[in-house]
Amino acid sequence: MRRYGLDSFGDPDYVSLYGRPPADWYARGVRLLGRTAVECTRDVLAAAIGREVAGVASTCPSGGGILALDPFAGSCNTLHWVLRHLPGARGVGIELDPVVFDLTARNLATLGLPVELLHADHQSGLAKAAPGAGELVVAFIAPPWGEALSETAGLDLRRTVPPVAGVVDLVVGRFRANPLLCAVQVFERTDGGSLEEVRHRFDWSTVRIYAVDAPGRNHGIVLGTRGWVPDEA
Repeated sequence: MRRYGLDSFGDPDYVSLYGRPPADWYARGVRLLGRTAVECTRDVLAAAIGREVAGVASTCPSGGGILALDPFAGSCNTLHWVLRHLPGARGVGIELDPVVFDLTARNLATLGLPVELLHADHQSGLAKAAPGAGELVVAFIAPPWGEALSETAGLDLRRTVPPVAGVVDLVVGRFRANPLLCAVQVFERTDGGSLEEVRHRFDWSTVRIYAVDAPGRNHGIVLGTRGWVPDEA
């Protein structure tokens, strides 16, 4: 993993996860598939997302606790960082791929990280997630991009697998009785039409891009709420 980071990004510690550089997490017994390492949200970005989510969540008037969800969990690193910034929140990750699920479940157990990982598709996994009355539901939505990202056109949220807008609709419908905060992962260059389709589904939304990579290759999130509006709005 250090070789991948060095060859691809000039940084042997590029794929830092769970708050640890590659040499550290590997020595502790953490293992990843190569494609998971390529697709995962590394520490510097996941930590920024966690801080941003926590800042908005802190303005929610519900006061009934927090359930944090990742329906496409992969390594669970983003969910780990969201939970680090939301002390006391419950975390549920959902992963369909059996090999990724097994590796991530072992990694979480090895590091003693408090995430409940479900082996399921995102629909059935979300159906099993049960928030309490008045509990804020925080959902990190980052389905596989597949062919949705183009070097010339950027990211089209209508071409992710599954399309992002459909996942947002599913989450909104499933947790209609609870205040909801979604964080949808996007790219610095994201198709404007597909972005508006997603933002239109929220009562309030904003876009944050994090300058942690080379210009034009940075990632970010759409933060959106249903059932409440943050104080900053």
